[in-house]
Formats: sequence, C-alpha cells, structure tokens
Amino acid sequence: MAALASLSFKSRAGLLISAQSSLLDSVRFASKKAGGSSKNVGGKSPGRRYGFKKQDGNFVHAGNILATQRQLRFHPGAHVGMGTNNTLFALEDGHVRFTKEVYIPPPRSPEASAIIPKLPKGAVLYKTFINVMPVQQEAKFRLVDQV
Repeated sequence: MAALASLSFKSRAGLLISAQSSLLDSVRFASKKAGGSSKNVGGKSPGRRYGFKKQDGNFVHAGNILATQRQLRFHPGAHVGMGTNNTLFALEDGHVRFTKEVYIPPPRSPEASAIIPKLPKGAVLYKTFINVMPVQQEAKFRLVDQV
C-alpha cells in the first residue's frame, strides 16, 4: 500500500493525483435496496359466506361442517353438534336431512313475551333442524368384555 501511495497518475484534467486518493474515490458506501417489491400480497379473496354447506340428502362424514351462521337460523338435530360460533357439524357418518318442526317457546321465556304477542291469532312458529341419519354398520363388532 505504501508503494501505491507514492505513485501518482495523471487525471483527465491534467493534474497529478496520487493512487491512494483515486482508490478512495471509487469506494461505494452502503445504500438502501430500491423499494417496489412486496411479498405480502395475500388476503384479496372474499371470505366464505354464511349458510348451509351441505344440502338435503348429501352424504357426510363425522366432523364435516353442515352450516355456518351468525345467529341461530338452523338448529342442531339428531347426530349434529354445534360449535362456539354456531357452526353445525356432523357427529356421525350419514345422510343430511332438513326438517321443519313446530316450535313452542317456554311460557316465561323472552321469546314468548316478545314474539308471540306480535303474531296473528292461530299462527304457528317453525324452526329448521339439520339432522344426520347414520348409515347402518353391518358386520362390525366391538369387543365389550373379555370372558
């Protein structure tokens, strides 16, 4: 390096410049990467809509989601469970059945005092229940007790 410092070069302007100073002029300092690329591009698809996901007569496996809802629009029937966000799911393998059943609220419930007086005389309330009719398992035995 000491040998380079003693050398001198002629620059374009005709001035004598030492070799060490020309090396310092050519050193690049750190700079930021140019902007414009983005990796976080997801989240543009619409969310799944509320409603029933399986129709009447469809075959479902245990754990399949039958309906999603915000309020209690569909009620759990036979072999159907309800999650914390009112999602209905199948508890057993079988076929889905939708039924409408007459609903009679308990006498002192808030529904009875708020809804019943507003209905016309003789009107009947119905609720939709989602049931799963399990498939009959033939020739499947389980060991209950060993003799």
